[in-house]
Amino acid sequence: MIRVKVKRIGDNQDIPLPAYESQGSAGMDIRASVKEPVSLMPGEIRLIPTGLAISVPPGYEAQIRPRSGLALRYGIGIVNSPGTIDSDYRGEIGILLINWGGEPFTINRSDRIAQMVISRVFQIALTEIDDLGQTARDKGGFGHTGIM
Repeated sequence: MIRVKVKRIGDNQDIPLPAYESQGSAGMDIRASVKEPVSLMPGEIRLIPTGLAISVPPGYEAQIRPRSGLALRYGIGIVNSPGTIDSDYRGEIGILLINWGGEPFTINRSDRIAQMVISRVFQIALTEIDDLGQTARDKGGFGHTGIM
């Protein structure tokens, strides 16, 4: 099991720490630390505080992902999805929510607004070359294999 240290920022003792909501969950739900309800208008992007900072071990990252229920029901997503929290970042986690829906959406204190997944990452060394070699796909890009 990977241990991640968490620190509350400010007066947030009333907000539960991120938690897995079911035994098979890949992500821990993370909550809003807003003092007053925040109305997110259609098309609007807002940085929503969580009141938390974490210490991710080297070789790992925390990914912040949308909650599928919020996306389906209200059109709420994350602009930079998935957002990455690097192992050397120690500031407050903020969630860049966007309302892609057609109605205003209200974010209340302690609402579950995103999920956090801890993932292994690798740092690499690039080697510059003149020729990458060919593959069957080669330079075929976006949509080159069609729909069916």
